[in-house]
Amino acid sequence: MIYADNAATTKLCRQSYEAMELYLRDQYANASQPYSFARSTKKALNKAREIIASCINALPEEIYFTSGGTESDNQVIKSTLFFNKNKNEIITSSIEHHAILNSCETVSFLGIPVEYLPVDREGVVQPFDLEKKISTKTGLVSIMYGNNEIGTIEPIKELASIAHNAGALFHTDAVQGVGHVPINVHALGVDLLSSSSHKFNGPKGIGFLYMKKGVKIHPYMNGGAQEKGMRAGTENVAAIVGMATALKMNVERLAEERKHLTILEDTLIRSLQEFGLDFIRNGSSNHLPGNVNLSFCGADGEMLLHRLDLKGIFISTGSACDSVDTQVSHVIRAIHVPKEYAEGTIRISFGANNTKEDAVKIAKEIKNILG
Repeated sequence: MIYADNAATTKLCRQSYEAMELYLRDQYANASQPYSFARSTKKALNKAREIIASCINALPEEIYFTSGGTESDNQVIKSTLFFNKNKNEIITSSIEHHAILNSCETVSFLGIPVEYLPVDREGVVQPFDLEKKISTKTGLVSIMYGNNEIGTIEPIKELASIAHNAGALFHTDAVQGVGHVPINVHALGVDLLSSSSHKFNGPKGIGFLYMKKGVKIHPYMNGGAQEKGMRAGTENVAAIVGMATALKMNVERLAEERKHLTILEDTLIRSLQEFGLDFIRNGSSNHLPGNVNLSFCGADGEMLLHRLDLKGIFISTGSACDSVDTQVSHVIRAIHVPKEYAEGTIRISFGANNTKEDAVKIAKEIKNILG
């Protein structure tokens, strides 16, 4: 088996699993309870918050636990309903994850104005486009850190500065970036940031929202006083501990991992070229490590996915969250991939467990399929 869909989800690391086990079996107390049995879980919760904050140069009190990036994105976008009614316009990009796009569609039905920025052929949001669209009515700008389909990393620092100059908050969906590239929330200048544990070898169903101290948004879930009243519900301490463990491990080996993934990317591309295949590599040279989006001339991306599946190779035709849709993805349309290539688009996303042999094998099997 060759698993090469790490942008969709990653394998749970052993250290994360082992860290979780204690809080699944023995230390199972509700962290909100005042008795002594809950002290261990409460301490673990606080420690995890500190670890995660240190990984992105934030303060522990700026980290709020959620069920993942989708929930965090929904909370940020839908909180615009409670902003100043004279300053509640949202600006986002045309290539965002559907957690953002669908949330924006929902609030637009309720009367919140939403503007969508175009991208260039590499998938980059140009700062001058934001400058043209932003106004005194803009309350929130949300641009993803790195695109999940083509890997392009956006100029977040510059975009955040433009938003702040107009008096707007800036949010970034950094689900694909956290744990894979250095993230410093203060250097970037972001007010809000979303992340998901399962993208960096942690458990599924847990994530966090970074919210800069002093920023106020509306709670997404009401009930108890957990997460300082911002996210009601008993905390999943085991998953939170697992997430912190995995993130710390990934951050400690960022440079080593980037070098490894770059070798795999280069090996795959060189092998495909040597086989004489006609393809386009989509995205920018400044991209998420290991993310390789390819469009093959005259091919069918869905057919490639299923044929590779039969050979025990697992890749994606684009965003995993949109994999049931056989149409050309909104991202590929937005970057204007020629029609004869667009329908033959696949995404290969390497991870820590992949090898050079995997990259060569994938290229050989694509060659065999396409003839």
